[in-house]
Formats: sequence, C-alpha cells, structure tokens
Amino acid sequence: MDKGQVGRVGQVGQVNSDPAHRTYPAYPTHQTAWEFLAVLAGAAMLTIALTYPLAFRPGSIGRIDSGDGQFSIWNVAWVARTLAVDPRHVFDANIFYPHRGTLAYSEANLGAGVLAMPAYWATRNPYAAHNSAVLIAFMLSAIGAFYLVRYLTGDRRAAAVSAICYAFCPQVFSRTAEIQLLMAFGLPFTMLAFHRMADRPSTGRAIVLGVAMALTTYFCAYYGVFVLLMVGFASLAVPGLRHRWREGEYWVAVSIAAATAVALILPLFEPYLALKQVRGFWRSLADARQYGADWRSYVTSSARAHVWIADVIGKGKEVTFPGFVAVVFGVAGTLCAPRRGLRARETIIVYGTLGALALWASFGPDAGLYTALYRAVPAFTLMRAPGRFGLVVAFSASILAGFGVQWLLARVRHATLVGALIAAVAAVELAEVLRWKEVRPASAAYQMLHTLPRGAVIEMPFFWPEVGLYQHTEYMLNSTSHWMPLVNGYSDYIPPDFYDTVLTLRHFPSRETFKILEPNRVRYAIFHRNHYNGPNWNDTLTRVEEFAPYLRMLSLDGPGTRDEIRLYEIVGFPP
Repeated sequence: MDKGQVGRVGQVGQVNSDPAHRTYPAYPTHQTAWEFLAVLAGAAMLTIALTYPLAFRPGSIGRIDSGDGQFSIWNVAWVARTLAVDPRHVFDANIFYPHRGTLAYSEANLGAGVLAMPAYWATRNPYAAHNSAVLIAFMLSAIGAFYLVRYLTGDRRAAAVSAICYAFCPQVFSRTAEIQLLMAFGLPFTMLAFHRMADRPSTGRAIVLGVAMALTTYFCAYYGVFVLLMVGFASLAVPGLRHRWREGEYWVAVSIAAATAVALILPLFEPYLALKQVRGFWRSLADARQYGADWRSYVTSSARAHVWIADVIGKGKEVTFPGFVAVVFGVAGTLCAPRRGLRARETIIVYGTLGALALWASFGPDAGLYTALYRAVPAFTLMRAPGRFGLVVAFSASILAGFGVQWLLARVRHATLVGALIAAVAAVELAEVLRWKEVRPASAAYQMLHTLPRGAVIEMPFFWPEVGLYQHTEYMLNSTSHWMPLVNGYSDYIPPDFYDTVLTLRHFPSRETFKILEPNRVRYAIFHRNHYNGPNWNDTLTRVEEFAPYLRMLSLDGPGTRDEIRLYEIVGFPP
C-alpha cells in the first residue's frame, strides 16, 4: 500500500494492532451514508445506461426471442407470485400437469423470484417482475465487486474499475435470457465475507459467511457450487500463506461458516435430491462435454467493441472473454502488485490460482479437472455446463485488475482523473447490443381464461421432439396471465410419461388423446393458428368439427388470420 493509500485507509478504517494481523488492513468500519449512496447511484446509473432501454420500459420489453428467455420470465413470475399466495407449493409449478414438484426440473430461481416480488405485486406484469430482477442483479454485482476490491486494496478508484469489469463482463451480459446466470453478485459478497472473517475471525463473521454462501446458492445453484469451492480453497490457502495453521480461532470460524451454509442449503437441495433418487435425474460427463469451453471462448465476446475478434479468430463455444481492461490490468496487477505488501501478494496468489483452476475446469471433462471434481463433489452430477466456470475466471481477472489499477494510479499525476478515464473505457468497452423484444398484450382467449373456473389446459399444437420441445415455453409464458395448470411444459428434465404421450397428444382432438386427458379431467384447450401450416390447420379443424359435442368454443380471437387463437372448454369425453 502506497503512502497516499495509507492516509486514505486511515480515514475510513484502521490497521489491526494485533501483530498477527497488522499487515492486513481491516475492513473500513466508518463508511458514511453519503459514500454508500454514491456507490449505489453509480451502480444504478451504469446499469441503466448499459441495459438501455430496459429501465424505462420494464413492462413492455423482454428476452422473448428464445426458449430460455421465455422460460426465465415464466419462472421468475411463478416464484414471485406463489411465494406470496401459496409458499408451501412453490415447487408445484403449473407445468407438466398432473406432475408435482416440477419447479425442481430446472433451476428454481427462488432468489430471483424474491427480488421480483415488489415489481410483480405492484404491476402483476411478469415482464416488469423479471426485468426488475435483471436490473437489481447488475447493480448488486457492481456494488459487491466494488466493496470487495475496496477492502482488498483500500482504493475506491481501483474498486470502481473492478466493479465495472466484473458486473458487466461479456459472459454475464451474454446470458440475459437465463436469469439465474445474472445473479453473479454472490461471488463478490461471499468472498468479501470470507476475507473479513479470515482477517478477524469471530462467530458473527463466520455466520455471515455461511449465510452468504447459502444465499448465493438460492440465487444460482451453479454459483453456489462455485463459491463453496472458492471459499474451500481460500480457507486452506490463506492460513498457509500467513503461516497460521495452528490458529484455533480461525478453524472454529471456518467450521461455523461451513455448518451454517450446509444447514441453510439442504432445504433447497432436498427436492433435487429426491428427483435424482426417484426419477434418475442426473448429468453425465458426456452431457458436460457438450457445454465445455474451448480456447476461442476466451477471446469470444458479445460486446460491440469485441465483434472484430470473432471475424479474425472465429467464435468459441462459450462467451468468456473478460475484456481488455480486465486482462491488461489483471496482468499488471499480477506482475507488479506482489511488491506492495503481504496483502497484495496473498490476494494475487489466491485469485490468480482460483482463476487458473477455473480456466482449467471450464474446458470440461476431457481436460481432467472437471472429471475429478465430478467424481469428488456430489453436486456436480446435477450440473452440465463446465463453460460457466468462465465467470470465476472473469471474477478473478477483475479482482487482479483492481491491483493493477492501484499500481498505476500510484505512479501518475492526476490519479483520480486517470482512474475515472479507465473506468469510462471499461464501461464503453463492455457495452452490448442487447436483444430486448417488444411484448404483445395477452389475447382475448387468455383474458377470458383468467376469468374462468380453474382447470387444466392443453395448448395446441402440442410440440414434439422433432420440432423442438422448447417451443412449449411460449405457452408457459402465456400462462402467466391466468396461472392454470398446463399439460404442456418444458424444462431441463422432461418426465418420461411426457415423451410417452407427446406423439399422440399432437393429434388432439382424437379418441386416443381424449383417453389420455380424461383421467386428469383436463378442462380447456387452446389452438394457435400461427404454429400450423395450411394442411395441418385444415386437418385440425376437421377433427374439431368431428368432436364438436365434446368441445364448446369460448373465444375466437383474430378469426381467419394467421394470428387466430381458439379457446374451447372440454365438456365431455367420447366413450
């Protein structure tokens, strides 16, 4: 730490007087409300600018251009609604009727649903709910990274650059259709809790660390596994680097943190473990091979400033490039910061090693480390995307970049201005072309369905594997207007009986399909003209006419057009 930084830290915190700690600056305890408001305002303005126009039109645009985007909006809205009206049955999502526990067929997104609750109940708009969680996630990631790097370096300017590099890194920005992968703030907040506990072990700080690890898992299971591995590694590395293996107080705190995390995480994993045991839901190493990164992934980005890279080198399997600012200053921090004291050297070793290990794991089973983790860590059998370890690489690079920026600012005139320029360059570099789409209001059929007595719904066409089961996510998203149970569904796990019946149900109405629907008393059917070609639509209408005694039309929206939607009530079943 340079002399200027010593003076600055002295104004907001203090250096521990205990000889065992005195080379490690304490967490600043006298932060002002103005400072926090400034950080909050900065994170909010950056988020608004880099996600424009999301903050200005949260209820009318969304990532509806993909199955993942539609699934995420439905998922967040389901959780935000159900946690308020029927929390005991939040896992009994309204898909794959009559199955229960269907929210556990994929990431539950309980954390994102909690973030979305105020917006959902203020508007009853699923898009506004989802988009509010998106905006909050970006803001929290920036705030968490800022305070972590400020704690490690004592330099607010370096912390601001790191916050931008991490919160808006290409890997996160490229995943706006997958809400759980935007919940990246758990990594910096958890590591901040770890460093605070490591510097001054106590029961309170240990509990905070355990809670942070658990909350990260509730927001994203992948990131929960990441922080457990990161904290586990750091818990061994830090006492080794400090030559404090025999410090009993530290190990007691680590044990308390681990016990707290496990106790809080187990209720979340119980539905998934039950699904794995009863229905064989698990991921193989063969599954993981499809979703590993390759070397081009680490020069692949969706940011405007990086488009030319793909033209020169080609695109990788994943988007994991941390950005030029993060890489350049990360290298500078790695090479130069260790000369600046024990804190810097320790941090460079910890995060440099974490980044290297995450890079190795991201290449998947064939690279070796992922296979070892798969066999040693039970949670890996529920995962299938090694490329997501790229976030840990970006996180590590961002932390190291903070030390690089700090090193540079100590050697230039007008350091604050230079720091502001670096932050601005980072923000401009990471700006993306975002794919928000205009959403359409609910059709008359869905508006009517919202007012009708509760009953299960089948939506047609009933998509089958050859045309893409993911297309059922459109019906899931539409169900946010009425929340009736759906025979349709899509998720990471598809129930076997869905596959058994899908090829038959695609021909509804027919005698065979009525026999499948009758035991579960399916009550409503919706037909979408725009998903049929001409001959198939005419054939469907012929069968509707044939079974007219059992189908009563309730709504006809857009008759004679490609957007025609028909709502029927199933009033009986043929013998």
